[in-house]
Amino acid sequence: MEPKYKRILLKLSGEALAGEKSMGLDYNIITGICESIKKCYDAGVEIGIVVGGGNFWRGRSSGAMDRTRADHIGMLATAMNALAVADILESIGVPVRVQTAITMQQVAEPYLRNRAVRHLEKGRVVIFGCGTGNPFFSTDTAASLRAAEIDAEIILKATMVDGVYDKDPNQYDDAVRYSTINFSEILAKGLKVMDMTAASMCRDNNIPILVFNLDNPDNIYKSLLGEDVGTLVTTD
Repeated sequence: MEPKYKRILLKLSGEALAGEKSMGLDYNIITGICESIKKCYDAGVEIGIVVGGGNFWRGRSSGAMDRTRADHIGMLATAMNALAVADILESIGVPVRVQTAITMQQVAEPYLRNRAVRHLEKGRVVIFGCGTGNPFFSTDTAASLRAAEIDAEIILKATMVDGVYDKDPNQYDDAVRYSTINFSEILAKGLKVMDMTAASMCRDNNIPILVFNLDNPDNIYKSLLGEDVGTLVTTD
């Protein structure tokens, strides 16, 4: 089957990279994720990736620490995750570049939109670290921003739940999963798909989001083939 999309932005949460440990990196888990990304790459899809940092640090839950400094630590956590994913992708034969929104030229390229697009056009996976480079913005917002900048057709949001529900499925047995929903409903109902800044940016730039569960890493590839693996958030 032909993939539905030519260029995508994959958003990986930091927690997903930790597996059951919930902290740090689980290389078996990351390898499974990277093998699914390789299938997408082999199918000719251009892939940008934004990684979170929650397996190491969360700025908004850092207690009494200054929020700006706490968010800076969180940006460094995403850089560590980006390098870990890049290493495993390279080990299985996928050409990859890491770009960071904070300059750290000894370990990664600085983020430049034109260079990122050129890498994608040349068949390289590009991993974006350090969020937007600014405090107070989530990595979901970074994913929305990068998707808009590189003209991605869709954001694939790999999470710990299998879609968008009308209420928390961990608390309510009668929670119902949406197969499709639009951004206006998401914002009006306050559904926790991503923060409102990120959702508004996707709506304003006509970028749909597919939310799916990463328990089965192959869902990344299945989502590209149009299989029903989660909830599609549309801009209609």
